[in-house]
Amino acid sequence: MNGLFDVLIVGAGQAGAQAAISLRQEGFTGTVTMVGEESDLPYERPPLSKEYLAGERTADRLLLRPPAFWAERRVDILTETRIAHVDRGVATAEDGRLFHYGKLIWAAGGHARRLSCPGADLGGIHYIRTRQDDDNLRADLLTATRVVIIGGGYVGLEAAAVLSKTGKSVTVIEAQPRLLARVTAPPVSEFYLKQHRAHGVQVLLDAQVSALEGNGRVDVAVLADGRRIPCDIVIVGVGLEASVAPLGLAGASVEVDAHCRTSLPDIYAVGDCAAHVNRYAAGARIRLESVQNAVDMAKAAAAHIVHAEKAGPYDSCPWFWSSQYDLRLQTVGLSIGHDETVVRGDPASSAWSLVYLRSGEVIALDCINVARDYVQGKALVERRARISPALLADAAIPLKAMEG
Repeated sequence: MNGLFDVLIVGAGQAGAQAAISLRQEGFTGTVTMVGEESDLPYERPPLSKEYLAGERTADRLLLRPPAFWAERRVDILTETRIAHVDRGVATAEDGRLFHYGKLIWAAGGHARRLSCPGADLGGIHYIRTRQDDDNLRADLLTATRVVIIGGGYVGLEAAAVLSKTGKSVTVIEAQPRLLARVTAPPVSEFYLKQHRAHGVQVLLDAQVSALEGNGRVDVAVLADGRRIPCDIVIVGVGLEASVAPLGLAGASVEVDAHCRTSLPDIYAVGDCAAHVNRYAAGARIRLESVQNAVDMAKAAAAHIVHAEKAGPYDSCPWFWSSQYDLRLQTVGLSIGHDETVVRGDPASSAWSLVYLRSGEVIALDCINVARDYVQGKALVERRARISPALLADAAIPLKAMEG
């Protein structure tokens, strides 16, 4: 298909879908076309390491909207289409198709970071990024009993929780000295370490995988210190590589402005792949891999396309969540640069929060099975409230009652 599109959206994930939805909600009447690499219509990714992996949700229940929704809103979706090159006013697919556009929204997200160690190409090594990835993994799990998970972040730990509940022997290998080291503080890391070990998961910290071995299929993970971990399957969760190469080749900066515009005219970038200056990160330039960021950036870009003169900047308070066992971790704000933490409640009760402070201001909260703190804490983060640590530590006092 060669054609002219008023708005071309590259990426059919959460950010791309929200961009299309928001364009119509803002009153845009031109043509909107979304192109995605996968064969699926836009669907939720967070359940891939949770409910979908556990078999508790079906593929049709992952869809962000039913097929009829897109047709009713005149949003065309082209699946199995990879954009390889972007130039001013035209995007070129790998198969040579040309997409001439008025505005382009780059919402391509990213791909799971691959291992580069010897044996990384063996069979039985899985990544969790797409529904097809999950389907392949679930099929392989039918005959597997020993699972090695490389990476102690959200994806790895969520998968460990699911698989340990099904009776698999699970070993998590984390290169850092603690779990969730990039996103949380030691009290939360220690709490989750204890929880996983209590559920029978073997957790190896400060451990580097130097090689994977097997005869065509992985059966041993070799650590840098010589330890050998037998396995039937390896699941890798070591981060995301942003899909921005075509923008870079076109000369676009991958850092967007407050309206999600790149340095090239008429090209926006939103979601996991879009680096931006975020005031909740003390003004640092970051990428946020979250549903919140995907949705809110897409809304900001769509609003600017439809009515630039009155569109507000992207300035949303970040939030995240993770479900492991019967624990729901809800995070609001960004703990980057914190210099003090306050434990609120009793970790032994499995319902408590950790408050992060920077220069005396509340900048983030990790709330474990305390939805009230998460909801009320958002207001404290948004206004950078100054509240005494002693008061914050008193879990009997609702956060909404605290002045600051």
